[in-house]
Amino acid sequence: MNVMIADAARRELSPGADHVDVLIIGAGISGVGALKHLRDQCPDKSVVVLEAFESFGGTWWSHRYPGIRSDSDLYTFGYRFKPWVGPPVATREEILKYMGEVIEEFGLARFIRYRHRVTHASWSSVDNRWTIRGENPDGPFVMTANFLFMCQGYYRHLEGYMPQWEGTDAFAGILVHSMAWTDDIDYRGKAVAIIGSGATTATIVPNMPEAASITVVQRSPTWFFAAPNRQDAADTMRALGVDEAIVHDVTRRKILHDQDVTTARCFTDPESVKKDLLDVARLFLGPDYPIDPHFLPRYRPWQQRLAYIPNGDMFLDIRSGHARMVTGEIERFEKTGIRMKDGTLVEADIVIAATGFNLSVLGDIAFEVDGEPLEWGKTVTYRGMMFTGMPNLAYIFGYFRYSWTLRVDIVADFVCRLLNHMAARGAQRVEVKLRPSDHNMPLLPWIDEENFNPNYIKRAIHLLPRRGDKPEWQHNQDYPREKEELPKIDLDDAAFVYG
Repeated sequence: MNVMIADAARRELSPGADHVDVLIIGAGISGVGALKHLRDQCPDKSVVVLEAFESFGGTWWSHRYPGIRSDSDLYTFGYRFKPWVGPPVATREEILKYMGEVIEEFGLARFIRYRHRVTHASWSSVDNRWTIRGENPDGPFVMTANFLFMCQGYYRHLEGYMPQWEGTDAFAGILVHSMAWTDDIDYRGKAVAIIGSGATTATIVPNMPEAASITVVQRSPTWFFAAPNRQDAADTMRALGVDEAIVHDVTRRKILHDQDVTTARCFTDPESVKKDLLDVARLFLGPDYPIDPHFLPRYRPWQQRLAYIPNGDMFLDIRSGHARMVTGEIERFEKTGIRMKDGTLVEADIVIAATGFNLSVLGDIAFEVDGEPLEWGKTVTYRGMMFTGMPNLAYIFGYFRYSWTLRVDIVADFVCRLLNHMAARGAQRVEVKLRPSDHNMPLLPWIDEENFNPNYIKRAIHLLPRRGDKPEWQHNQDYPREKEELPKIDLDDAAFVYG
């Protein structure tokens, strides 16, 4: 075993303060992928992953609501280095099994410390290192690291966004946020109401067959895309005996090509995309179903996330009569259910609030740079990976219109290349700064609402880093472009300041 690897493994078990070259925060889909790439591309760097939960998985560990599954296909949500074998849309259990195989096959377990919640991170320009403080089962812990790789996600896993409705104290049933769902909630034979109409609702509706009834209460509709939960190209190649690595690569390429075409059409010809989506909805729901108002959104497709319905299962549950849609404003809660502003009473024994996230800016960790508290909203993002005023730190924030993990691979490649470049230069620190040519550049909100405008972003846009009007100072959400541009970034460009 490499001496450095062995040393990192020994330090993993140490309850006291210790030091590593790279500290990864989070052992979800981003952190595990980042760890694999670091072990491959920077084998001389000591690395540890700190995870707040008792196991890996992030979202897939914390979320437990009925039927939880991916809303991206696993051929692109899975890592490029491990083929996905199975249906494109996978369950929580299947995703955790896949991640567990990655950890086992590549010997990553010894680098991960669970139940380590980071609360503070402080950078010292004198020492050129980060000091990390937090809590683990033994009490407070302290670590130092040369470089921080933030892979903790972008929302509070244990605290969903819960609007304030009048009368919830009068409700005699159970009111629970989908992110707080526990296995001991018994919905058998109960009337269930789900508030919200996104991917979470689309997952829950067809996965509560033992509920007496399900009512989806939505203020406004969502665009849904229904398609078979299979990849014919992959199935054909397997039938022909093609190696799984080739099946994985070709299928990823096909899916990405199809997604590129659809995404482009959403911008250039949104009306035809709307027609296609509504035609599919009518096919599943039946010709007499009132598409308007229940499935005719006010925004164009992909201005918010396009929710995937495998095999049209939610539509079929509605067509069967087991589930129904109610579209309108909530007036208040009453003892037996939800009173709508039009007077309708939605009777319910259980109300599930599938009402979205509370954004978490870098894990709600208190950051300081040379003793000064950091305000993320005053920094400027460098391609959504680094931030002005933040030495030796990178962040994985994935895609909305493509699978999150696609960005894990290419951002991890960038970070590894950056670390190796620093070593070659003999640099102990790197920071991104606006160049002289950038100082008159307009500074804008993190993302343009015309581009992407879900409510959880709009609620917290003031907390997020700013963007410029140049490609390098934006997080553009464009995977086809980034997969070509990120590997070609000039690490000696004036935007990178070494020391």
